[in-house]
Amino acid sequence: DIQLVESGGGSVQAGGSLSLSCAASGFTISRGVMAWFRQAPGQEREGVARMAEIEKRYADSVEGRFTISKDYAKNTLFLKMNDLRPEDTAMYYCAADFVGGDTFDVRAYKSWGQGTPVTISS
Repeated sequence: DIQLVESGGGSVQAGGSLSLSCAASGFTISRGVMAWFRQAPGQEREGVARMAEIEKRYADSVEGRFTISKDYAKNTLFLKMNDLRPEDTAMYYCAADFVGGDTFDVRAYKSWGQGTPVTISS
């Protein structure tokens, strides 16, 4: 079975940084698309960043501030977040097991982690 376990969330002030991790098991992350999504209270889950073998894509709202990467030895997906803003506050989820379609569509992934919370204060 595919399992995804996120960690690294927390509370920081605006302008700060956080690094999220998504430890994967049950499959090899070197293949296929993996992504980070986030969901703020009362809002829909939205795509933040996604990575295929080497190609990366970012939401406009995080372009230039967030970096997605993979560590194949650790079978782990990362999201480095810099210059954080209050509007980045959300639960952050790792997604895998891509089934096709828009890589920022929640329906494109079959497997999800439990999420890690990120809170940014002004």
